[in-house]
Amino acid sequence: METTQQGVQLSFYTHARARHDGKLVFEWLLEHARSHGIGGGSAFRAICGFGRHGVLREEQFFELADDLAVKVEFLLTDAQSQALLQTVRESGVDAVFAIAPASFGILGRTPQSS
Repeated sequence: METTQQGVQLSFYTHARARHDGKLVFEWLLEHARSHGIGGGSAFRAICGFGRHGVLREEQFFELADDLAVKVEFLLTDAQSQALLQTVRESGVDAVFAIAPASFGILGRTPQSS
């Protein structure tokens, strides 16, 4: 039976080539979340956009394609969100974040019902 859970969507935005502790920030965020027991996360690369400095970046320009934004997204409980955000904050990662209320669930077969 499908169950809907209430929580939040926690998203981080960074540049594709930004690094933290020698790793790409989006990879660092995913690895950090996994090591802290978060059940899943995804990274999405932008095809076009502009940030707080107003510079438009597009995928078609090879010299700028490496500087496009990457969004790293998680669906979490409120407690998981606050814990993850706090550890990322304490690590000094350079990223923008957003938190939005979310309803989420699992469709189909879950690992427990296999």
